[in-house]
Amino acid sequence: MGGRLAGMALAGVSLLVLVPAAQGQTTLPREKPEATQGPGDTVALSIPNGPLEPALVRFTEQAGVKLVYGTDLTQSLTTTGLEGTFQPLDALRRLLDGTGLAYRSVSPSTLTLVNPRYAQLGGSAEQAVRLDEIVVEGRPAGARAGDRGLPPPTGTVGQPPPPYAGGQVATGTRVGFLGNRSVLTTPFNVTGFTEKLIADQQSRTVADVVLNDSSVRNDAPPFSERDSFFIRGFPVTSLDVAFDGLFYLANPRRSYAVGLERIEILKGPSALISGGTGRVGGTINLIPKRAYDEPLTRLTTTYLSDSQVWTHADLGRRFGPSKEWGVRTNLSYRNGNTALDKNAIEVGVATLGLDYRGERLRASLDLVHNTQNVTAPTSLFNAVAPGIPIPRAPNPRLNTASSLEYIDSRYNMAAGRVEYDILPDMTVYAAGGVSRYNEDFLTSSYRITSVTGQATNSLAIQPQEISGMTGEVGLRAKFQTGFIGHQINVAAVEADNRNYRGGFLAPTLPVFQTNIYDPVHLPRGSVATALLPRSDNGRPLFAKLAVRSVGLADTLSLGDDRFLLTLGGRFQQIDQQSYNTRPGTGFGNLAATYDQGRFSPALAAVFRPTDNLSFYGNYIEALDPGPSPPLTAVNANEIFAPVVNRQREFGAKYDFGTVAVTASLFEIEQPNGFTDPGTNRFSVSGLQRNRGLELTAFGEPLPGVRLVGGVTFLDGRLVNTLNRQFDGNRAPGVPDVAFNLYGEVDLPPWLAPGLTLTGRAIYTSGQFYNQANTQSVPDWTRFDAGLRYTFAGASGKPVTVRAIVENVFDNAYWASAARGFLAVGSPRTVIVSATMDF
Repeated sequence: MGGRLAGMALAGVSLLVLVPAAQGQTTLPREKPEATQGPGDTVALSIPNGPLEPALVRFTEQAGVKLVYGTDLTQSLTTTGLEGTFQPLDALRRLLDGTGLAYRSVSPSTLTLVNPRYAQLGGSAEQAVRLDEIVVEGRPAGARAGDRGLPPPTGTVGQPPPPYAGGQVATGTRVGFLGNRSVLTTPFNVTGFTEKLIADQQSRTVADVVLNDSSVRNDAPPFSERDSFFIRGFPVTSLDVAFDGLFYLANPRRSYAVGLERIEILKGPSALISGGTGRVGGTINLIPKRAYDEPLTRLTTTYLSDSQVWTHADLGRRFGPSKEWGVRTNLSYRNGNTALDKNAIEVGVATLGLDYRGERLRASLDLVHNTQNVTAPTSLFNAVAPGIPIPRAPNPRLNTASSLEYIDSRYNMAAGRVEYDILPDMTVYAAGGVSRYNEDFLTSSYRITSVTGQATNSLAIQPQEISGMTGEVGLRAKFQTGFIGHQINVAAVEADNRNYRGGFLAPTLPVFQTNIYDPVHLPRGSVATALLPRSDNGRPLFAKLAVRSVGLADTLSLGDDRFLLTLGGRFQQIDQQSYNTRPGTGFGNLAATYDQGRFSPALAAVFRPTDNLSFYGNYIEALDPGPSPPLTAVNANEIFAPVVNRQREFGAKYDFGTVAVTASLFEIEQPNGFTDPGTNRFSVSGLQRNRGLELTAFGEPLPGVRLVGGVTFLDGRLVNTLNRQFDGNRAPGVPDVAFNLYGEVDLPPWLAPGLTLTGRAIYTSGQFYNQANTQSVPDWTRFDAGLRYTFAGASGKPVTVRAIVENVFDNAYWASAARGFLAVGSPRTVIVSATMDF
């Protein structure tokens, strides 16, 4: 109880600190800043050529202009200097010429510097990037959005919306078939984490990145073969992750951050916007990298404890008279032992992103290949027997898996998107893709039978292939009828997902006793792994899911977009089939089928009393595929009927100029799926109703101080359970409180030029393990700490060295108790990298 109260206090104090800091900032103006002199006045300047940092200091003194910026931007840069009489803003442009930097205003009397590379070509240097400025203002008349890499308001192919102050979170996200929307004008809770944040945190996978959101928790062990998430207290698997807005194309087990420009999270049911697929808790969308206008050649070498070496090359070029053609490729290889005993991982990733941006036509093509080979992996399916108090978490370096265990996987994907502007504000588009994933494994999972840590360990195999195919066509149009504006969105989607497995007689594999505090390991050769069946040997079709839908939405706007009302819905058709894949009588026969369709309505509204403040609300229904039993359940081959989910949400968002804050109140209902620890049978029983409050903050409250964080309060309850047995109980795996805060501080140049300190705190309150609420795991807190140092390399281009220690205090904790399974958190992990531009 004390730890939970401490975590809540930490969350409250941290957010209270952010707000006063933000209030000290002036809202970003649309007009140019005013220096001490008038806009037409000139000043005499005498600034010699040489390092940029002292030149800027002289400029502020001589011109009387207030200039604030992170010193990491100016390290290693030089200027040609100035001599003569200039207008202040013209002088600043000349000083920055050739440095790659630009400037923008943060108040009527203050300027700041920005790096267009991570500002994503976000707009005129003189203007601020605000949350509502997805379409760049101040563009010369007749200029195309593509000239800056950004698509027009009705398009999505190109660079994503610009980052917000601090560069860690985007000003907008891709909101499904609604297109790119700013945070302030989106009637949902959305977050887009940028490539800068991904690189600065040295994130390996999507799971590393989404942990920055307090409403998202990972429920899969970090040293397994997969990532799995809890969003707003509901499960979201990697199979439910979208790639560039398309589902069943992303890696169904784990998506690596290599090749990704943005990782976006939309919370709540997404049937309206996502094509009738996804999960009730939320949707994760992966935005691939696109080539910048400037050439990019970047090499990163990383060391991770205990002995992993990771090399990553990122190359980008644009070609053509107007740089119409773009090529971006990322190549990555990592291999070595992890911080977990006996565990090793080998990962190879290759991505290729091609794009074309013409006068009215834009297109993209993405190819992704990766392999993942894990030795002695941890299992997602570790459990505890009924009636046994859950023992304390073991040393996070101990591994119950043996060296003979493995999971080897291969994944390939191709996705394309094309759009054409029929009119300046009317775009038709088509997108589609295919994917194939194969995995072969021999892994163990344990079931704790005593509070002393005694457990039964069982080996299992299930070679399988998962394939996906998705297609979408649609139209976006903006027009006016009298004083009412309209944005019409129409889309038709068909997605197909197939699972091939089974078709063999299960071999007899060892079952043995172990202890989570003193594991027993099998010697190599205990299992004849060479004789085990493989996924590429023609496994039979086990399950097929086909989702077809047509969506329509009209966003009506009044009063210069002060009031936005979105009315719409989607007709969804879900066809699920499963087949008998056990050799013998009935092999290949249809075992179960569900074919269900319904219209899922949606209503959403945004009210903006000022440019900086918005209130929003939504009501959404969604028809989703039924929950899937885990592989270890006795009814693992069973499929369940599609389920109807509902969400009600109200919230507010405020942009202080360099800090943004959001608040959301929501209620979500979903039929409850759970694996009974006693019978090991998966079932859908009653409803799970989650009510919650989310508070988030992100931005740069002070020059050189960047923050992203939040706190989520959840009340997950079981209702209408079988025989009312568990009505009113807490939903398993759902914490009451979750808190995140990541921060960066640039040290002053007189103390340590180019040095930045980083840190992160993650807190999760205790969780119940079973529906009866008789078994639980305690709360946990994890602290990360690091630093970043930037300096000039031999070629004069920047070199960045990063070092991070995750779980600084090496705490042992149960990271999750969701879905009837237990996951141990990762031990202290050291990550050191060097990034060089050429």
